[in-house]
Amino acid sequence: MNKLSTIQKRENLNDIYAGEKGIGGAAHDYMIVKAGTVHPSTDDTITVNPDDILLTVHFQEGARDDDKSTAGVLGCDLLEIVRDTLKGFQSGKFATRENACALTHIEEALMWLNRRVEDRIERNVLGTYNK
Repeated sequence: MNKLSTIQKRENLNDIYAGEKGIGGAAHDYMIVKAGTVHPSTDDTITVNPDDILLTVHFQEGARDDDKSTAGVLGCDLLEIVRDTLKGFQSGKFATRENACALTHIEEALMWLNRRVEDRIERNVLGTYNK
């Protein structure tokens, strides 16, 4: 797994690692661990204490209607979780302009991802490898 170069550079609580890239060019497996707890090995592997792993994520591999596909989460699933978290902050004492801006852009990202799904439905290619 390779450590991601993230946008946030300072005061990260966690490190994120990506697995090998798949045929479509994106990784399907990710691991979030407590910052500074991963130890690289000489053979390009990493050593992690299981107690330091906060989350592993496996993304969908393959078209949803392909019997050979491996079920997994979608990017929009994770965005929906972040959206819900920010909505919660915005309804409480942690409401900020920055959270509001982030929420707006996450909702915009979800709109565009949904537009792609709707377009694929209209063209009858959803769940296939057709473009």
